[in-house]
Amino acid sequence: MMINRVALFVLDSVGVGELPDARDYGDCGSNTLGNISRAVGGLNMPHLGRLGLGNIIPIEGVPPAAAPAASYGRMAEKSPGKDTTTGHWEMAGMILKQPFPVYPHGFPAFLIKSYEGKIGRRVLGNKAASGTAIIEELGAEHMATGSPIVYTSADSVFQVAAHEEVIPLEELYRICRIAREMLRGEHAVGRVIARPFVGQPGNFRRTVNRHDFSLKPPGYTLLDLLVDKGIPVTAVGKIRDVFAGQGITHTVSTKGNDEGMDKSLQLIKSDTRGLIFTNLVDFDMLYGHRNNPRGYGDALEEFDCWLPRLLEALKEDDVLMITADHGCDPTTPSTDHSREYVPILIYGKRILGGVNLGVRETFADIAATIAEAFGLQFDVGQSFWQQVYRGQ
Repeated sequence: MMINRVALFVLDSVGVGELPDARDYGDCGSNTLGNISRAVGGLNMPHLGRLGLGNIIPIEGVPPAAAPAASYGRMAEKSPGKDTTTGHWEMAGMILKQPFPVYPHGFPAFLIKSYEGKIGRRVLGNKAASGTAIIEELGAEHMATGSPIVYTSADSVFQVAAHEEVIPLEELYRICRIAREMLRGEHAVGRVIARPFVGQPGNFRRTVNRHDFSLKPPGYTLLDLLVDKGIPVTAVGKIRDVFAGQGITHTVSTKGNDEGMDKSLQLIKSDTRGLIFTNLVDFDMLYGHRNNPRGYGDALEEFDCWLPRLLEALKEDDVLMITADHGCDPTTPSTDHSREYVPILIYGKRILGGVNLGVRETFADIAATIAEAFGLQFDVGQSFWQQVYRGQ
């Protein structure tokens, strides 16, 4: 085994520019990181800049480093789609041939009728909508009737929103599990998402008790390979949900970026070995989908301020990777994910700095690289380990 541990951080939705097929997804002009930097008059991210983030694309406030401490590049998504599940599965080596189904006009009437029969409640909504907007629109009626709010988005999701004092969390999770069991075959959406909220009409707010019910990956992933070879996989944040627990040996639950960063740092400082796989969700959930570039920029700067503590904690045989799963450009009219390249930074005491990894053909290059770092072989993607490994 060449190294003892890889810490893989997914900065959820931090895309770095439209993919060549972005037009097919309505995402021309999307560039989450670049557009945010211009919208807020520059980002103060010296530590990511030192690693080489500004060498990937132009970022206002983050100039290219003369001698980047990390190796750097960007990756294209080979799978069709632009959702969380597709992105994470691909970086674990699962490239989809067909996109997950989407429902821009709501779910078929027969599905909704069947769902209502199974949960014993009528539902409200059944349309594509912003999560915060549909709660404001239907929240009062939901509180009066006890009917859950069902909605979707441009992604392959079946979302169920409910006030925590009207439908308690465990009941909300139960009716989401029923939806997950129903939505198979041609209607196998990527995720069923519980969206609890609190407050009163005119002042509703979503809570941190969201829960995702994902499909299991239909094939063998890097996570399965590692576990089969006795290498632990620790999932931090929503990673366990995205993989439906498959290929995960330990789960650390978090509620937001701050807790995700804190618990990841605790793991790095401990003797946890293997793959530490962390998703930091706030960029996407709190700021991308709400078209809030200032909030998004602040969250990026907060991650940058925290980063030195992580770098200092890395041991001799540790490797750090920083990437994203898709875009969610808050400067465009859309509130949905965007079809974008994602960044890749790889850093460690045994990793060469300043290697330009170019444009990778697939997120699955991460899977192939991590496998080789652990002395294994994964047959999907092209490893860049030999380009960046400094040796003992």
